[in-house]
Amino acid sequence: MKPYHLPLPRETRRLILRTPLPTDAAAIQEALEESFVDLHIWMDWATTLQSIEDTRAIIKKHQANYLSAKDFTISAFLKDSGKFVLNAGLHPRNWKVPKFEIGYWCRTSMQGKGYVTEAVRELTSAAFGDMAAKRVEIRCDSRNQSSRRVAERAGYRLEAILRCDDRANDDSIRDTAIYALLADDLHSEVQQKGLI
Repeated sequence: MKPYHLPLPRETRRLILRTPLPTDAAAIQEALEESFVDLHIWMDWATTLQSIEDTRAIIKKHQANYLSAKDFTISAFLKDSGKFVLNAGLHPRNWKVPKFEIGYWCRTSMQGKGYVTEAVRELTSAAFGDMAAKRVEIRCDSRNQSSRRVAERAGYRLEAILRCDDRANDDSIRDTAIYALLADDLHSEVQQKGLI
């Protein structure tokens, strides 16, 4: 199946979602430094705090992946102030289905305000509406209650907890919670509400 492409930028009620740009490096680096203690607990890529040069290189890689439809990383900014809030991604896992995974992290000072759920809902809508997805997953450490609440608020269903599935950055064994939403789930919900 030919890969689809995620149309960007996108807007939600409070956020602008777009591909990160080199000019965003300082804002993203600031958020990484602010949030590293939290990120180190949950994100396998956050083993050490990256430098601003690393951040610029990662942004270039995200841009190249977006242009080639290999992966879709977005940065979210507040509409009213332009402040960087979070990074998220719509990651293709199997174009034959098509199946995607959504990942996300939010800067510590912006957590608890519903921004991640807002961004996840928009990426979910894009996956099913623009990318012809049949399945979208959210995977996280089973102990990460904040991430699990985002998945649940966005309408995802817990399908499984994979026991002893991975190692955390502190070398402990972790279980992985797998949440999923299917195109058929959305269709059923619309039918139940009498919208079609």
